[in-house]
Amino acid sequence: MTPTDQQLAQKQQVAEAAVRFVRSDSILGVGTGSTVNCFIEALAASGKRIEAAVSSSEASTALLQSHGIEIMDLNLAGTLDLYIDGADEFDGYRRLIKGGGGALTREKIITAASRKFVCIADESKKVGVLGRFPLPVEVIPMARSFVARQLVAMGGQPELRDGFVTDNGNVILDVHNMDLVDPVSIEKELNNLPGVVTNGLWALRPAEVVLMATASGVREFA
Repeated sequence: MTPTDQQLAQKQQVAEAAVRFVRSDSILGVGTGSTVNCFIEALAASGKRIEAAVSSSEASTALLQSHGIEIMDLNLAGTLDLYIDGADEFDGYRRLIKGGGGALTREKIITAASRKFVCIADESKKVGVLGRFPLPVEVIPMARSFVARQLVAMGGQPELRDGFVTDNGNVILDVHNMDLVDPVSIEKELNNLPGVVTNGLWALRPAEVVLMATASGVREFA
């Protein structure tokens, strides 16, 4: 296998492992990204029936609907039993950076509305300290320059995600070299900046379970 093939096989392996957390006839929260796409395919192949899904992005919605899975608005669904999503990286405390796909605001809302968040990832996403992956920050367009200056003052190097607009009509600043040794404090500080919609740190509410695919099988962190 080439490294790409091996990583794809691991994504499929961890996606299949996540299906066992899904309760039949439940309303399921579903995230965004390549590993989540594998999960949607694995869920459809499993034959397990769910009542509906709350999706975090238009891309996931389209894939779910292609498998005949009904999409429900979160306002109608209420509290969800389970949310399944990937991560751009995670640490040993199950804290995450998410938002590489640009759906971080909707993902964070669905996380907050769910009793349990199961994160699925391959071993390349495991880090000792968060921050190797640039931290996405979703910003209202008129505040882009102001927020960028505040991020520089916090020690980061923000870069506008060129040509990208979120499903909410906002822009994303990808912040490089931010000190994330204390991600809980940084998440709070970023949330308090006027113009910031949300940021890609999942530290105040980490995942309850992380399933990590490795060459020797799936490891569970809980």
